[in-house]
Amino acid sequence: MTVRIVTDSTCDLPAATVARYGIRVVPLYINVGRQGFLDGIDITREAFYARLPVFPEHPTTAVPSPQKFRAIYDTLAEEGATEVLSIHISESLSAVLDVARSAAQETTTVPVTVFDSRQLSLGSGFLVETAAKLAEEGRSVSEILTALNAQIKRTRVFAVIDTLEFLKRSGRMNHFIANIGMLIHLKPILTMYDGKPGTERVRTRERATRHLLEMLQQCGEIERAAIVHTNAPARVAELRAQAATLLDGLNVPEADITPVIGAHIGPGAFGFAVISR
Repeated sequence: MTVRIVTDSTCDLPAATVARYGIRVVPLYINVGRQGFLDGIDITREAFYARLPVFPEHPTTAVPSPQKFRAIYDTLAEEGATEVLSIHISESLSAVLDVARSAAQETTTVPVTVFDSRQLSLGSGFLVETAAKLAEEGRSVSEILTALNAQIKRTRVFAVIDTLEFLKRSGRMNHFIANIGMLIHLKPILTMYDGKPGTERVRTRERATRHLLEMLQQCGEIERAAIVHTNAPARVAELRAQAATLLDGLNVPEADITPVIGAHIGPGAFGFAVISR
C-alpha cells in the first residue's frame, strides 16, 4: 500500500518539506490583466508583494482545470501509488475542492480521496505535512483521515490586515466602508477555524497586535505554531519578540502567505497558524 499526498499552492509549505515527503503541489493562477502567473513558479512571493501596489490592474486568481489535477493523479499511479489523498484549502474560501472532486471522479488509474482541510495557509499546510508523515509510516487513508479530523479541531489561523485598500480594490469590501475604515485606522483580524472564516474589528495596529497575543494565549498549550505574513518581515520580528514567552521552546517558522490570498488582503498582514495540544 502506497498513499501519496496532493495539495495546492495555498498551503504555504516550505519547498524542503514538499520535497522531503514527495508531496505534489498544484499551483493556482494569479492573473494581472492578460498576463498569467503560476503561483510559486512564475513569480516569487517577494516579487508579487513588491509589485502589488503598482500593478496596472488589480490581480485576480483562478483555480486549475480538472485535467491538471487528473494528470497529477495519473502520474502518481504510474509511480506506484495505490491511493491518493488530495488535501485542499477550505471550500468556504475557494473552488479548488470542487475541481479536485471532479477530477477524482474522472480518474480511473488510482482511487483518489479529496479532503477539505477547512483551513488556509499553514493551517492547511500542517495538515498536509501530518498526512505525508503518516503515509510514509504506511498508514491507510482511513487512519490518516481520522488523524486529520482530530487535528482540524485543534488548528486555528488568525492574522491582522494592515490596510483595507486591497480588499477595496479586489471588490471584497464596499469602497465607502473601506474608506471609513482607513480613516479610523481599522485593523481587522481575520480568523479561520474548522472551515468558518471570521473577522474581529480592532482599531490601530498596536491594539490589534495585543489582541493577536491574547488569542494566542487562549489557544492554551501549543503543539505547533508558525508566523504567517504578507511580505512583512519587520512585523514578523516584532511579533516573534512579543510572543517569545508564549512560544518558548517551540520551533516557530514563518511563511509568506500565498499571493492567491494576499491579492485580497494586501502586503503587511501578520499573524499565527497554531495547533493546540
